Amino acid sequence: MSKKSKDTEKSFKILEKYASQQEKELEIPDSLPCIPLRNGMGVFPNTVVPFYVGRTGSLIALEEAMEKYNRLLLVVNQKDPSVEIPEPEDLYKVGTVVKVLQIMKLPDDTFKVLVEGLERAQIEEFVSTDPFFLTKIKILKVKYRKTKKLEALMRSVKDKAVRYFNLTHRFPQETLVTLKEMQDPDKLADFVASILPVPLETKQELLETVHPLERLEKILSILVKEIEILEIEEEIEKKVKDRIEKTQREYVLREKLRAIKEELGVEEELEIKELYEKVEKGDYPDYVKEKAYKEIQRLEKMSPYSAEATVVRTYLDWLLNLPWNVATEDRLDIKEARKILDKNHYGLGEVKERILEYLVARKFSKNLKAPILCLVGPPGVGKTSLGRTIAEAMGRKFGRMSLGGLRDEAEIKGHRRTYVGALPGRIIQIIRRLGTKNPVILLDEVDKMGISFQGDPASALLEVLDPEQNKDFVDHYLEVPFDLSQVLFITTANVLHTIPPALRDRMEIIEIPGYSDPEKYHIARDYIIPKIARSYGLSKVMFTPGAIKKIIREYTKEAGVRNLERVIEKVIRKSLVKGEKKSFKITTKDVEELLGPPVFREEEILEEDTVGAVTGLAWTPVGGSVLIVESLLLPGRGNLILTGNMGDVMKESARIALSVVRKMCGEECREVFEKNDIHIHVPEGAVPKDGPSAGITITVALYSAVTGKKVRRDVAMTGEITLRGKILPVGGIKEKLLAAKRAGIKKVILPSRNRPDVEKIPKEYLNGMEIVYCSEIQEVLKEAIVR
Repeated sequence: MSKKSKDTEKSFKILEKYASQQEKELEIPDSLPCIPLRNGMGVFPNTVVPFYVGRTGSLIALEEAMEKYNRLLLVVNQKDPSVEIPEPEDLYKVGTVVKVLQIMKLPDDTFKVLVEGLERAQIEEFVSTDPFFLTKIKILKVKYRKTKKLEALMRSVKDKAVRYFNLTHRFPQETLVTLKEMQDPDKLADFVASILPVPLETKQELLETVHPLERLEKILSILVKEIEILEIEEEIEKKVKDRIEKTQREYVLREKLRAIKEELGVEEELEIKELYEKVEKGDYPDYVKEKAYKEIQRLEKMSPYSAEATVVRTYLDWLLNLPWNVATEDRLDIKEARKILDKNHYGLGEVKERILEYLVARKFSKNLKAPILCLVGPPGVGKTSLGRTIAEAMGRKFGRMSLGGLRDEAEIKGHRRTYVGALPGRIIQIIRRLGTKNPVILLDEVDKMGISFQGDPASALLEVLDPEQNKDFVDHYLEVPFDLSQVLFITTANVLHTIPPALRDRMEIIEIPGYSDPEKYHIARDYIIPKIARSYGLSKVMFTPGAIKKIIREYTKEAGVRNLERVIEKVIRKSLVKGEKKSFKITTKDVEELLGPPVFREEEILEEDTVGAVTGLAWTPVGGSVLIVESLLLPGRGNLILTGNMGDVMKESARIALSVVRKMCGEECREVFEKNDIHIHVPEGAVPKDGPSAGITITVALYSAVTGKKVRRDVAMTGEITLRGKILPVGGIKEKLLAAKRAGIKKVILPSRNRPDVEKIPKEYLNGMEIVYCSEIQEVLKEAIVR
């Protein structure tokens, strides 16, 4: 054997002996002294960590470890660092067995101890607690295989840890090298866990997680979160740095510019001069000039490139470009104004008369306050387009603002100038855009405003729409009063009950009912068809009267004319596809060919005089309709059965009708009521019905069923009934009468107090129809029951 081989064999034996000594030295006994740590850093196996010992019990435990336990001791974390003398319950149960590598005494009589973490251990029992903690321990180990999942997890943790080290810049290069070379998952997990800046509770949780797979998963989650935070911090630092550099650069350039201006002798910038001249020459109220001078003086003292200077310039631009004293002249020719109103809109007499009254009054007083009109009616009756027509008739400019869904008070009254991007409210914006202080402004859908944390816009409108207050309307942005008293505000709404009472009180309510069939016919013939023909570039389009009426009755059912316009346009489009002519005529036959079968059918009335069936009249949002009420007696115990999707009010009307009929019939019919159930039904059960106006109809139907007397088929009725048999007025009279005429009803019974409503309806609409007014149920029975 060569000399080299002999030396090698000798080295192996020495190393083997040394390794066996090391293993022997690392044997961990069942009991060890325990030192509580309260610095929150935690000690993990496979790491070398320093900590400080100063408390008496900890010093004695350290001494015991050095003398009797081969430098081994247990370190555990203290739950509450503020506890000076901890008890066993103040300590976590899982800690780390460490070997003391070095002890150094410090000037303040404490000791700095450098230890190496060996194994996880759990305290099973405190053998003694005085003068130091002596614990019986159990080493925590778990057997595992190095699976592909574990290998992948190790790679992910290494990658994230390297990324974390690069972002923090707090670890030397040697740490990265050590990390990359680690192949043992247990050691890798403990190494990364020991350097993570996490709370004590999280470190203790990692210490108590024995299996390296679970520990690595938790560490990976922590690393991902920490990296995300560090990346955000890095991005913020970069932005701040760039901003500081930009600010410093701008400052240097401004200083140079200022020095250049001083050298050239520039005393006042051209912009400031122009602003002063504009204020001096402009026609502004005194308080506006005073405000403008103050703002210009502020602007002079500012750096022209500062953010505040931009805010002041914008404010002056708004202040000096509003039409403080600019107004258009009203067209006071009443005949011409009436002609324009009639040209663009059919009907709507009450609205037109109110505008003409205002124009007549303006002839006598130039300072007359403009009215605040509120047009209330169903969709499609022309409320919005009426605003533009009114502006045209008066010779004023027109602006529109939609209030539907508005939730921010600042939309009405503007923002304070302290807000970034502040602007005046939309009222002031419209006035500036129109360039006049007396336009017509339409506030659309005033009933659909909302309330939010940004304020209540309906309350903000109170000042705008109050003729006594809007003379001095102050927008939050302008901070000076603007006179809105000459603005003609027109608001529109579908319903009144959603408008706050205080706001409703400031407006003059004008209700626009739905159009009748004759009115729709005139609108379609004179307005809609010519308008569509012009838009399509057609020379002549003719609809026969029968064709227009067929479209109105069988293909549209609405209060307004919006859907009617869509259907007529559809007919014209289909006619163009069919013939491609610039001039054509549409007949009744053509309508059905182009549009298909009718969508709506005419109301059906009773074919003959019947017992227990009465024709009533109902109002719907799309106009009036005929309503058949049926009543039937069935053997029973006097119960009242109601069907037909009735609302609560209508059910109450039925109960009142039953009481009235029982009183009228007296003792003669007592047995009939006691031995029979009464069934009242309103056909079309899928359609909801409510309201008190069917009261007399139900009463007559019940009376007929109980007495066996027939009801006239050509009589219809509407009215509310009381327990005394009195008849109260109801609404929707115009729509109900037109529905009765469409159905071929010859006689209509109405409450006496509804006579004024009938007098407002054009007489030609009611030709061939007899109106009978009644105030008591006996009068109704006299007209309706067949004698």
